[in-house]
Amino acid sequence: MRCLLFDSPVSRAGYLYATLVGTVWGSLWSTGKVERRGGLLVFRGMPAWTFGRGGSCVGGCYLTNQNVSADVLEHEAVHKRQWRRYGLVFPLLYAIAGRNPLKNRFEIEAGLKKGGYLR
Repeated sequence: MRCLLFDSPVSRAGYLYATLVGTVWGSLWSTGKVERRGGLLVFRGMPAWTFGRGGSCVGGCYLTNQNVSADVLEHEAVHKRQWRRYGLVFPLLYAIAGRNPLKNRFEIEAGLKKGGYLR
C-alpha cells in the first residue's frame, strides 16, 4: 500500500490537485505580486486568515502576505517536495505530526531555522 500512495502516480495526482486548489485560492485572495520563485508559485498580499502562520504551501503554491525571504522560500520548497511525495495524504500526516513546529517532523525536515522557527 505504501508504494501505491507515496511517490506514485496517485500522490502526483494529489499534488497536482492541491496545486490547482492553491492556485485558485491564491488567485481569489492575493492582492500583491504573483511570481514563480524557486519552483513555487508565490502569491503575496494574502489576507492573514487565508493561510497559516507566516505562510502556507499548498501543492506547488506558497500563500503569504510578505514572508518571502530566500530562506523561507527554500523551506517552502521542501514542503512542495513533501506534497509531491505524499499527495493528498500530506495534510493528514502533517496534522498527525502536530502543530508544534519544533516537534513536527515535516517542519524539522524543511528546516526550522529557514522556516523562521529558530533564531
